[in-house]
Amino acid sequence: MSGADAIGLVFYEKSPRHVSIEKAVQLVVSLPPFVTVVGLFVNADAALVREVLASVSLDVLQFHGDESPEYCGQFGKPYLKAIRVKPGVNLLQCAAEFSRAQGLLLDAHVEGIPGGTGAVFDWTLIPEDLPLPLILSGGLDVGNVASGIRQVRPYAVDVSSGVEAGKGINTLKGVKDAAKIARFMQEVRNV
Repeated sequence: MSGADAIGLVFYEKSPRHVSIEKAVQLVVSLPPFVTVVGLFVNADAALVREVLASVSLDVLQFHGDESPEYCGQFGKPYLKAIRVKPGVNLLQCAAEFSRAQGLLLDAHVEGIPGGTGAVFDWTLIPEDLPLPLILSGGLDVGNVASGIRQVRPYAVDVSSGVEAGKGINTLKGVKDAAKIARFMQEVRNV
C-alpha cells in the first residue's frame, strides 16, 4: 500500500469522487490495519450522515460545506472542518468557532465548488498561532507538497486531484494513479 495514514470517502453526490455506501463498505473492509477512515460530507442532511454511520465504519467525519459547529458535533464522532481559504477569511476566528473539531482542513477557495479543484491557495494567509491541528489541502501534488510541508508545518496533508490519472483537462477525476500516489508519499517522507 501507499503508506497513507488515512483515506477519505466522499459522500457528496455532486462530486466525481462520490462513493456509494455499498462501495464504501467494500473499500473499508479491504484496508490494511491502522488506516483512519474519513467520511467527507458537504452540507449533507443529518439523516444521510447517520445512514452512512450506520453502515460504514468511519473514524472521523469531514465537513466541507457551510455546516455549523452544532451540526458538526451532533454525530458523536471526531470531526474535521474544512475552511476554504481566501484573503479576508479569519482562520483564528474559524478555529475559535470550531474549537471542538479535531482540526481544520485548509483548502483553496474556488467560487461555487466546495473542494477537489486542484487550486492552491496563498499559504502565507495561515497564521502561525492557529490553535487547532492543521491539515493542508488544496492543489497539493508531487511538485509542491514538500515545500508546503516545509513552509506551513501542518499536522497532515490531504491530496485528491493531485494524484489522479491524467493531466490538465484530461484528468480522470476520481480515478487515482498508484504511481502518482507513491511519488507523492515519497515526497512527504523526504521532508
